[in-house]
Amino acid sequence: MNHSPAEVALAVKRLQYRHHRALSAVLAPLGLSLVQWDTLRHLHQLPQSSLHDLAVLTFQTDQSFGTLAARMVDKRLIERVPGPGRAVRHRITVEGERLRAAGQEVVDGVFSASMGELSGAELNRLGDLLDKALGSGSSR
Repeated sequence: MNHSPAEVALAVKRLQYRHHRALSAVLAPLGLSLVQWDTLRHLHQLPQSSLHDLAVLTFQTDQSFGTLAARMVDKRLIERVPGPGRAVRHRITVEGERLRAAGQEVVDGVFSASMGELSGAELNRLGDLLDKALGSGSSR
C-alpha cells in the first residue's frame, strides 16, 4: 500500500494523540500531568537543567514552563538551585524522583501495549525512519 506524506504525518499525529491521552490517564492517579512527568524525566536524565532547557525539552514556552516549574516547586517535586552567574537551575527532589520512577513504570506499559504488535526489527526500523524524517526538517 502506498502512503502519501500527508497520510503518514496524520498517522504519526494520531499515534501521538493516542499516547498523550493514555499517558495522561495512567499518570493522573500519581497526581502528575504528562508535562510534569516529562519534566521529571528530563531532570533525571539532565540534572540541574535550566528553565529554558526544560521548556525546550517539554515543548513549552519559557513563560509557560516558568509557571509549571513554580507549581512543581510548590509541590516539592523539583527545587531551584543556584547556577553560574544569575542562572537558576532545577533539580529533582526525592519525592519527584519517586513519582518519576512510578510514572516510568506506567508509561512503559502504555508504550509496550501500543507498540506490542511490532517485532523488534520493525520497531528499530520505525525508529530509524522517524530519525531520518526528523533529520530532513529544519528543526529537531
